[in-house]
Parts: sequence; C-alpha cells; structure tokens
Amino acid sequence: MLDIKFVRDNPEIVKQNIRNKFQDWKLPLVDEVISLDNDCRRTITEASQLRADKNRLSKQIGALMAQGKRDEAAAVKQQVAESAVRLSDLEKLEPVYQEKIRKILLQIPNIIDPSVPIGRDDSENVEVERFGEPSVPDYEIPYHTEIMERLHGIDMDAAGRVSGNGFYYLLGDVARLHSAVLAYARDFMIGKGFTYCIPPFMIHGNVVEGVMSQTDMDAMMYKIEGEDLYLIGTSEHSMIGRFIDQIIPEGDLPLTLTSYSPCFRKEKGAHGIEERGVYRIHQFEKQEMIVICRPEDSMAWYEKMWRFSVELFRSMGIPVRQLECCSGDLADLKVKSCDIEAWSPRQKKYFEVCSCSNLGDAQSRRLKMRVKGPDGKMYLPHTLNNTVVAPPRMLIAFLENHLQADGTVTLPEVLRPYMGGQEIIKP
Repeated sequence: MLDIKFVRDNPEIVKQNIRNKFQDWKLPLVDEVISLDNDCRRTITEASQLRADKNRLSKQIGALMAQGKRDEAAAVKQQVAESAVRLSDLEKLEPVYQEKIRKILLQIPNIIDPSVPIGRDDSENVEVERFGEPSVPDYEIPYHTEIMERLHGIDMDAAGRVSGNGFYYLLGDVARLHSAVLAYARDFMIGKGFTYCIPPFMIHGNVVEGVMSQTDMDAMMYKIEGEDLYLIGTSEHSMIGRFIDQIIPEGDLPLTLTSYSPCFRKEKGAHGIEERGVYRIHQFEKQEMIVICRPEDSMAWYEKMWRFSVELFRSMGIPVRQLECCSGDLADLKVKSCDIEAWSPRQKKYFEVCSCSNLGDAQSRRLKMRVKGPDGKMYLPHTLNNTVVAPPRMLIAFLENHLQADGTVTLPEVLRPYMGGQEIIKP
C-alpha cells in the first residue's frame, strides 16, 4: 500500500506504474483517491478551526459573564452550539473519508523497482542465469505420479475418495523423502543463520489484508466458516503478521527467520495436464525464509535469498535457473520478484519451484509495523520472502533428475542422514 502523501505528490508516477503493470482499469483510482484526500484534509482543517474557535469563544463567554453582559454571552453560546453541531458532523465524516481512501490505496499496486522488465504476463519473464547442466537420459522418464506409484509411494485415488481432487496420500520411502527434504531445508537455513519457527496455521482477516492483495486473497485463501480465521496459504502470512502493530528496535534488524508450515490453497481454475498429479494441489508443506530489514538493505537480502535456493537445489543435484518476473507478473504488493525453476528431464524444460520477493514497505504500512531508529524516529522496515523448498514440486524435480534406468532413485549425500543412511529408493 502506498503512502497517500506519495500518491498526492506523484500522481503521474503512480499512473505510469499502473500502466507498466497493464492494469489500466485502475488508473481512475488515482484521481479518485486524491480527490477524497483533498476532501478529507479540508474536513480535518475545518474541524480543527472549529475546535480552536470553540476554545476562544468559551473564554469570551466567561469574560462577558464576569462583566454582567448576559445577553452578549447568550449570543456567543448560541454560536458555540451551532458550531458544535457542525463539528460533530465533520468528526463523523472524517473516518468515512479515511476508510474510503484506505480501500482505494489497497487496490493501487506498489511501485516496482526500475530493474523489473516490463511485460504483460509470465510468458514475458526473463531468464537471467542457469546453474547446473540440464540433461535428458537415454531412457524414458515417466510422469511423476507413475514414478511414485512404482515406488508404492502415493495413493491419489484414496485421497480423492476421502478429500476430493487436489489431495494425496504419500507412503513409504516417498513419504520419508518428503520429510527428509523438509528437515534438510530447515537445517540448511539454520546453517545460514536463520531462526527456525513454527507459526500459527490460521490467521485473522486483518492480518490477511495486511500481507496480500484482495485479488490474491480471493484466489487463494480458505475461510473458516463462522469465525474470523483463514487457513494460511504460506507461512509468510503468519510470520509477517506476527509483527502487526509492533515497534521493532532497530538493533534487532535484520530479522532472519525460516518457518515450516502446511499450506492450504484454493487453486481455482484448470491448469492443464502438466499440472495434475501433485504439481498444483490444495494442501502441501513448505519451508519458507523471511527477512525484515532496513530499507537500504533489502535489495542485498533479495540477492542473498534467491541464491540460497539455488545452492540448496544444486546440493541435491538438481539443475535450476533464475527467472526475473516481469511487471505484469508481479503481485500488487511486490517491488521485485524472481522464480527459481528446476529442470524437468521428462518435459525437457524448467518449472517453478521457488519464488523470491521483495515487498518493500507495503506489508509494513498495511500492518503498521514500525522500527524505532537510534534517533527515536520511526520508519517502516522492508519485508522479503522466499520458498526454501515445497516438497510436492520439489519431489517432482527430485524424482525425475535422480531416476535411474532400472527404476531406482538415487539419494544425494546431503539427504542420506535424514533417510537413515539409505542411498537409493527401490521399486
């Protein structure tokens, strides 16, 4: 959410940013919110003047009464009474204006970083760098659920009967591999100096509004019927929400946190044959990384965070690439974002496994998170998040890249301690 003062002082910058994100239908919101802001400020100014007049006239009444000028005092009292009615109307009007302004500001996208490539959608994202040599073996790589079935590692039919489409049972060594990857990712981030956390898996509506756009909320979040609670779509939501209405001492920055949680998502719409199986599902588990830092440090942290993902995947022998997200592919709160994509030897292309984002001060402003500097002044910190690993998609990349011709799956050295020393998974 942008500062209304910034919008007021820079309307053309805000409008051009909207055009760069190909959201032209939002352009009228800029003039509308500026007009409402003008009305609100006039209301505040008039109300302040009326309060000052009331104080002045009250003193005048006292002086007139002391002089025995009761008729003149009564006339002034009438003037005060009339002003009080007007002041009451203005005091009721002020929060109405402020709420209208807030709702519009929630719809206006954050200002993207100048380095973000301009493009309409994810088809115009830009490949930046590749890590590891992608290869295709001379034997067939089956679809990932078929690999899991040969390992007796998945039962989607039973999950469909129990929960419907978009759910799964993981079994045996595949389930153990799922847990091993999460445990390794946890320890990997702890080794980078991050504090391990397990957050609440449900959050209040005001926290949801603080951490994501309305569009994303409607597309993703499951609401608990009859309660002001939502199931989280990622642990970033509750991790950042932890600091709602809080003042953070600057000496505590940067806050570097890595969190585990299940994630719940509606995943509306059909996504095609390559997104069946466990690629796009309603429930999964994830290890996340979150950083809260000084504004001047956020871009340096952004670079560190996506590189952590690359290092993690390469340590497990999976080739990846970094893809810079274009303007039209950025969610409204994001300043800059990139995807880490893993190589699929079956599809002979890359697919998304991690998403790293710098949200600037958007979440801080919405949640009223502040930092108290050494001079006593308050400022808004920047927030960043990145997927460490989300095993359903990670499992697809892992199984495809480690499947052998005889149907076995090799386990890289970094995972073996989490698999009881096991080196391969056999059909």
